[in-house]
Amino acid sequence: MKHIEVEQKFHLLNHDELREKLQELGATKLRVQRQVDDYYNAPHRDFLADGRISEWLRLRDEDGKMSVTYKQWLPLHAEVKSHCNEYESNLSDGEAMRKLFDALQFSKLITVDKKREEWQLDDVIVALDEVKDLGYFVEFEYHGDASTVEEAHAQIEKCITKLNAKLGDSHTGYPHQLIALQATS
Repeated sequence: MKHIEVEQKFHLLNHDELREKLQELGATKLRVQRQVDDYYNAPHRDFLADGRISEWLRLRDEDGKMSVTYKQWLPLHAEVKSHCNEYESNLSDGEAMRKLFDALQFSKLITVDKKREEWQLDDVIVALDEVKDLGYFVEFEYHGDASTVEEAHAQIEKCITKLNAKLGDSHTGYPHQLIALQATS
């Protein structure tokens, strides 16, 4: 499922407890890093137009390493999304990409600043996130060889059950939440 992302995100009630359970189950700690993501809107098509955000263009700084990503959440225009097309590439010059976005009149929507701790348990990456202005979350992202989106979701559910995690509400992405927060301020 190259270029397809399947994930589930939740508010997390206790990072320490989930971290301990990951260790008990023999999960591999991959890394801890700061990610600063700038999300952009396109001048030719408003990603926010219908209220159900189905597209993102993101410029990410991971401790000085830059990447650009386009995500198209599917099914398009549905309230609940099950997966996304994800096209991501590393950049040698992030500042040039910012200038390119400005020159093409892409407008910055929001910045998501988070500390991320990643673990791998079986075919699932478990990311413990602390997001500035939002709080604590966990993201389960499938990284295996599933042949369907449904099979990937089943593997994520199996991982969640195995961890017996105390999860809060399922949630939309961080940019969605920050945009909503900004609108109410």
